Amino acid sequence: MKWKIGDVTITKITEIEYPEFSDVIPAATPDVVKTIPWLSPHFVTAEGMLSLSIHSLIVDTPGAKLVVDTCIGNDRNRAPLDIMSNLATSYLEDVTAAGYPPESIDYVLCTHLHLDHVGWNTRLDNGKWVPTFPNASYLMDQKELDLFGNIDPKAEDEFLQVQRLVYEDSVQPVMDAGLAKAVEGPSPVCDGVRLIATPGHTPGHCSVIIESRGESAMITGDFIHHPIQFHDPGLVSPFDVDNDAAVATRRRVFAEYAGTPTLIIGTHFIGPTAGKLVRDGDGYRLDV
Repeated sequence: MKWKIGDVTITKITEIEYPEFSDVIPAATPDVVKTIPWLSPHFVTAEGMLSLSIHSLIVDTPGAKLVVDTCIGNDRNRAPLDIMSNLATSYLEDVTAAGYPPESIDYVLCTHLHLDHVGWNTRLDNGKWVPTFPNASYLMDQKELDLFGNIDPKAEDEFLQVQRLVYEDSVQPVMDAGLAKAVEGPSPVCDGVRLIATPGHTPGHCSVIIESRGESAMITGDFIHHPIQFHDPGLVSPFDVDNDAAVATRRRVFAEYAGTPTLIIGTHFIGPTAGKLVRDGDGYRLDV
């Protein structure tokens, strides 16, 4: 799947899809989902379950090639998150087949440092985790590094313990190789690409704005997990560090971009993945 934004090409590389992943927004029960007709058939099942995709977006500009978020990664024990453990996907081969061998990538943009966004930062090579994109600068927000780089090994929260392992195998090797670059959103990346701060899901969460020849797109990251949150920005996820801040970010961004020609590309949106944001009664919908 590809989109053109002026002189920029954006390519979706899917790692894995989860047809039923309603745990991401517990209040989005089938009864709620079925009251929102535009979610079908693209974003939910016939039974009213939320569907999610884990994918990267490769941004190919005239001056640089960028990977936005690097999914879960192969060969990683993420227990107790069994559905994300020990994957063996063709992700890296698919990236290369799309015309982007790892050596060709100039930047890796991490919208945040959760396990399903940084996994392919590294790959396993003879028992050692090494950077997958050896010539890239890996951009990560300093607040993310501060939060996830200092998790107490004795913390009882299971998700935090998973994240501690994620940092060790998917972030630290990049830092050890001298490829990591700390940023503070908002921040320019290269001609036509910049980061904006969209906090709440995590403290340093960023989204990506692409602009070329009068056209524009936004890669959301996880300030929105599923299009149902366009309908109701107040629907929250247990994976958000700060629900109130996440809701405030959604309301602010939706109000700014609704009715504009900016293409909204969802980092976890399955199916068509992208569309224009339009007002719909008291909320919004994604027009695909």
